[in-house]
Amino acid sequence: MTKIKTYGSYLKDKYGVKVKKIPIAVGGFTCPNIDGTVARGGCTFCLNDSFSPNLAKNRDKIFLNLSSKDNPILDNQINQVIEQINRDKKEFATKIGTQKYLAYFQAFTNTYAPFNTLKKLYDVALEQDDIIGLSIGTRSDSVEDKVYEYLSQLSKTKEIWIEFGIQSIYDKTLERINRGHDAKNVQDAIKKAKSYGLNVCGHLIFGLPGENQEMMLNSAKEAFSWGIDSVKFHPLYVVKNTILANEYNRGEFTPISQEEYIDTLVKAIKIMPKDIIVQRVTAGIDDDSLLAPSWCGLSKNYLMNEIKRALAKEGFIY
Repeated sequence: MTKIKTYGSYLKDKYGVKVKKIPIAVGGFTCPNIDGTVARGGCTFCLNDSFSPNLAKNRDKIFLNLSSKDNPILDNQINQVIEQINRDKKEFATKIGTQKYLAYFQAFTNTYAPFNTLKKLYDVALEQDDIIGLSIGTRSDSVEDKVYEYLSQLSKTKEIWIEFGIQSIYDKTLERINRGHDAKNVQDAIKKAKSYGLNVCGHLIFGLPGENQEMMLNSAKEAFSWGIDSVKFHPLYVVKNTILANEYNRGEFTPISQEEYIDTLVKAIKIMPKDIIVQRVTAGIDDDSLLAPSWCGLSKNYLMNEIKRALAKEGFIY
């Protein structure tokens, strides 16, 4: 049996204690395909509230971008970072015995703001007790060179990860989901991040509109070849109040089945280089905002057991 390298085991081996990510949502952040810089409306599947548990309470009427000259909400943002870290540290330590943490800037595009703002927020997060590093979720078209340079400096003493949404290597798919950039843009950003010595996690979505299993596996294979250090696999699920929800209600989109998703996942892991770390193998939501598929609302333990069973049949331990 081949043991899949998980993110938890990677961190435990490296630091000798249980390490967990603390998800952070900062008010005032948005995306260039929401604010009109490259598109409007955001990705068709995206309702950030459903993906980030800390977002709803940290909204702000002011939104930043790369050209913002000043930031009147910086103090609020700093307080949000500190409050979320301190609250979640207590909860994780009590529930699962976590001792060290990564600050995970999760909601929206977390490099899409002036450098001085980003530096201050990253520094504040790292100043908190037991925070050993950062994981920064972003888009490939929204990282300035000075951010790469700064993260590279931090990585000499901290655990620094940058997470890019790859989603698919097919430009037709990226256009359909209103991504706002092509696949080459992601490939170039990953290679650039690696040239700065950064750890890179790539997100892949299975079940995107118009894609069959061959296309999903081609996306995985290509992403692996770009040199990513870790991967997150997600099924595409439909959340209310999104563009994708409208497509689903009109019968223009059929979600991936549980059987096809797990089969695709197992096949992707079979072609994955052994040194790539797996951070996530599924995703879902357990509230009434989920429209479809219903299996993405099932218990996490049930889905994980089904995935582990399918992987074990192919000789993998997860």
